[in-house]
Amino acid sequence: MIRKITYIESKQYDPYENLAVEEYLLLNCREDQCILYLWQNQNTVVIGRNQNAWKECLVSKLEEDGGHLARRLSGGGAVYHDLGNLNFTFLAGKENYNVDRQLEVILKAVSRLGIQAEKSGRNDVLIHGKKFSGNAFYEQGAHCCHHGTLMVNVNLGELSKYLTVSKEKLQSKGVDSVKSRVANLTEFLPELSIEQLKLALKYAFDEVYGLQAEVIGIEDLEQDKVQAAKKRFSSWKWLYGRKIDFQYELSHRFSWGQMNIQLKVADGRIEDVAVYSDSLVPGFIENIPKYLKKVRYNKNSICAELGLYWSRNQQEEEMIKDIIAWIKTVDL
Repeated sequence: MIRKITYIESKQYDPYENLAVEEYLLLNCREDQCILYLWQNQNTVVIGRNQNAWKECLVSKLEEDGGHLARRLSGGGAVYHDLGNLNFTFLAGKENYNVDRQLEVILKAVSRLGIQAEKSGRNDVLIHGKKFSGNAFYEQGAHCCHHGTLMVNVNLGELSKYLTVSKEKLQSKGVDSVKSRVANLTEFLPELSIEQLKLALKYAFDEVYGLQAEVIGIEDLEQDKVQAAKKRFSSWKWLYGRKIDFQYELSHRFSWGQMNIQLKVADGRIEDVAVYSDSLVPGFIENIPKYLKKVRYNKNSICAELGLYWSRNQQEEEMIKDIIAWIKTVDL
């Protein structure tokens, strides 16, 4: 049961510090507490935990324009942040983590402003069929994180300038461009400001949980831990990960996301492997390589090893079945 709710805003726009604060709050959230954290990044592309930076974003162009590349803890796809976008994060213990309740805060907040929105699928919030909020999720130990974007007045030209969304993904959504499937809240409420939305979110947070939120500041956190996390989130290793000298690349789009597998093969066996995906289940994707290393490079061997994957999570069991069925159709 939630007995305490806490509200915190970031007053700066550094993506690495904002992600560091988010992780700190995640790891220090009490079991009976729910935290709402609001933050903004300036001219930033944020990619999912298991994505290939160079394939999702025009990195050189972003850097030339003084922008930032950041990688979050959760899975999902790449998003563009500027100061027309407000990010939210809910943090709670597993026992009290409730995505529907958390999304109710978002729906009530925009309703207070006179806009009726609806949930779509597992991770989008729409107005008249257009997405203004995308959501992603992450678990670590007994702690859970649910975060997302709220597009108030994002520069849609910049959004499509840096993101390299695959044609497969756009076709799966039934649209032909990034801009055609998203909308700013100001399209429906032209005078809306970020500050008005923040206030509406705080009121809705109190209302949904039936409690009065304690308001804290970034300065109230342990700054040495925040700065250590900031250093990691801004590091080359975290942002770009490990590149391998691969000879073969397999790619497929499933109902649960895009998947790319890069394979380095020597003497007929898989010597090294890298897996990239915008799946919302990052831990599952990170587990795949250990099943493929040292395996013979043929369909039967690969499928046999993947068939050993076991999880208590039914979603992961279905995902591994999808991957095996796909590998069986691939020419190796």
